[in-house]
Amino acid sequence: MSSKIKKEIQRRRTFGIISHPDAGKTTLTEKLLLFGGAIQMAGAVKSRKTENHAVSDWMSIEQERGISVTSSVMKFNYRDCEINLLDTPGHQDFSEDTYRVLTAVDSALMVIDNAKGVEAQTMKLMEVCRMRNTPIITFINKLDREGLDPLDILADIEDKLQIECTPLSWPIGMGKGFKGVYNIYQRQLHLFTPSQSTRTQDGVVVKDIDDPVLDELLGSQAEALREDIALLEGASNPFDHQQYLKAGQTPVFFGSAVNNFGVKEMLDAFIELAPPPGPRAAAERMVSPEENSFSGFTFKIQANMNPAHRDRIAFFRICSGKFTRGMKIAHHRLGKEMSLSNATIFMAQDRSNVDEAYPGDIIGIHNHGTIKIGDTFTDKEPLKFTGIPNFAPEHFRRVLLKNPLKTKQLNKGLEQMAEEGAVQLFKPLMGSNYILGAVGILQFDVVIARLKAEYGVDAVTEPVEYSSARWIYHNDRKKLDEFTNKNQANVAVDAEGHLTFLATNKWWLERTMEKFPDIIFQKTREYN
Repeated sequence: MSSKIKKEIQRRRTFGIISHPDAGKTTLTEKLLLFGGAIQMAGAVKSRKTENHAVSDWMSIEQERGISVTSSVMKFNYRDCEINLLDTPGHQDFSEDTYRVLTAVDSALMVIDNAKGVEAQTMKLMEVCRMRNTPIITFINKLDREGLDPLDILADIEDKLQIECTPLSWPIGMGKGFKGVYNIYQRQLHLFTPSQSTRTQDGVVVKDIDDPVLDELLGSQAEALREDIALLEGASNPFDHQQYLKAGQTPVFFGSAVNNFGVKEMLDAFIELAPPPGPRAAAERMVSPEENSFSGFTFKIQANMNPAHRDRIAFFRICSGKFTRGMKIAHHRLGKEMSLSNATIFMAQDRSNVDEAYPGDIIGIHNHGTIKIGDTFTDKEPLKFTGIPNFAPEHFRRVLLKNPLKTKQLNKGLEQMAEEGAVQLFKPLMGSNYILGAVGILQFDVVIARLKAEYGVDAVTEPVEYSSARWIYHNDRKKLDEFTNKNQANVAVDAEGHLTFLATNKWWLERTMEKFPDIIFQKTREYN
């Protein structure tokens, strides 16, 4: 492999931001883009009723509700690093898409609200990171408001997430008394002037914590800071880079994204500490990013990013080799060759054509229904990247059409959204109405809104009696048919053609599993 490609791999950082709703993830994302020079002014995140929406939230329902619904991909440069930032939905009702996005990153940035500590959704997302031992850097946000004592919040993270914390920055006060952060990693102090919309200047920098200038600037807070740092040096775990890379330790930074406090310290440390693209597991073998052969996989499909063009984009993670415009690659699931002549890179909803890209980069491929989540592409050897999960839905609705003449458009819309992985689609063996399944209940509102806006279909959903789903398998087709015949009222076919058992309640599911011990009931399955 050429030294240029090796250098490009080392420059790449591909990460996802994870958090509970309202922890300030979208605001932090914008500040990272500001520092990277990708945008010049932040969206007025708090005033969603104005036209100035957050850059990373481009779907109309996101702008109305003020939440991130889809996963945006944004690329920017910072200090000679090429950063691919995947902004994952923090809302509890969009967890399945979030889970899948985390399969495409090399590390994660976890945002925690200073006043609330570790919340339920953060714990779920942490479980997904654990499945892949994804290294995590933590940013404690909203220090401009009163919240938990910094030591208490570290204890909360260690207790609930079972990961060792090592603070690499430390807050000076909080709420109205918040003055800035001491950078433990660089051993220097930055005192900032709040700056919401443009890149902040460095302000006052104090190199030595014992400098008398500190007392002039901070008064009694200077001595409190010295005591805190002395306590941390004696009691906290020293930072161990290898432990961080193994996901056993998380470096912790404090700040206020909305006021640009502490964000630059975290970003500077992130590009030094976070890993460049590493090997990826395929069913056949491990694939090194430094291999000459090109390979990659699709982890997300998004339809109608530009409604005027009715387009569909496959989000594609490059795992090895170099992408060049117009190159020919094999689409292994279909056994076909395709030319990558119109790939794009993303800056939220803005995109531009890309001539070359390297491992770790996320590119978009225009797609007319042939590419699915989990598809692997290479220029030579047939490979199948693993670890891209499909989760059994927990909520179900029947779709009812208001105008029967729109059946064709309804079917097309539902099938396309199912291919995106935004929602799961089931066709019962008995009955004609489609059943939607989702990991989060708000996803049904998104489907109805998108059917109206993108496909001109007026539809509503109504509750159904199902409460859980399991994909069913058996090596002997005869036995599977026998099961299906006996349970026709509870069996459906999903959008991929897989047989699925829909149970009315947990007791019924467990009873059926006991009655048919030969049948395999799966809660998750890999994308084919």
